[in-house]
Amino acid sequence: MAPEAGKVTPKDSQYASLLESRFPNLPERGTLFQSLQNARFDVSGLSTEQMLLKDMKAASGGDLKLAVSVVYMQMEAFLQRSGLQQELCEFCHKHKYNLLVTMTISFSENNEPFRQLAVYSSSTVYREEMSQALENAQNPNLDLSPLRSPYSDIKAYNQRNTVASRKKVLPIIKEFLRSWEKRIAQCGNLDDLGELEGACCPAMEKGGQYHSHQCDAAPEDAGIEEDSQVPPTPMNSLVEGCPLDNGFPRISEEAIVEKIIKMASEEDPDDKEPEGC
Repeated sequence: MAPEAGKVTPKDSQYASLLESRFPNLPERGTLFQSLQNARFDVSGLSTEQMLLKDMKAASGGDLKLAVSVVYMQMEAFLQRSGLQQELCEFCHKHKYNLLVTMTISFSENNEPFRQLAVYSSSTVYREEMSQALENAQNPNLDLSPLRSPYSDIKAYNQRNTVASRKKVLPIIKEFLRSWEKRIAQCGNLDDLGELEGACCPAMEKGGQYHSHQCDAAPEDAGIEEDSQVPPTPMNSLVEGCPLDNGFPRISEEAIVEKIIKMASEEDPDDKEPEGC
């Protein structure tokens, strides 16, 4: 709800106040927020794979499939995890990603957000191309500055534009994928892109690379999709004035209730759980 986080809308404020009036026994807003924040940022006991899957979205374009994970800790601490590069390699091989973008977020004592990001790929071309796209982005400008990385396959940055959350970074990645698809579809220019193949870790079979060229005609658009292994992120409040807020007819409460009743009446009796469950 803090304005400096760059997310709150008038509708958010309206409904937060409404909920607080409906539930007067809730803790004070700041206390409640801190409790939820602490639980959200608690990654103790999680493996690197679990941390990456905790809040992840997947994107694909042409022969390139990548993941964008939000990790709730400082990048320096993340990079110091033992055997991190090997774990990222195994993660990408297991889930068939060529590239991984990790966005970290932490908060100062004044609850001001601090953002950093890292780009991992065993392919120098993928890693450098994605990094350049993020560095050169103007809408929004992420205002990146290099951060020392102990691993050759990981490029890390401080992100001074702290209001640019993943939701605002995804369009940059989508545009990068569109451009990549066009280049791959030409096929004749693949030699100019450098060496893309290469086993990323000893656990892989020899020659069992997890990325390869497919020179079929590229689809019209690159896809940003929810990863099937994690629950979808809930829709945020509609920003005032957006097309969904004004351009479509409202669904009344009565219509929703009627639909639920209809669904319940059509339910197959044989699918119902036995009484007592």
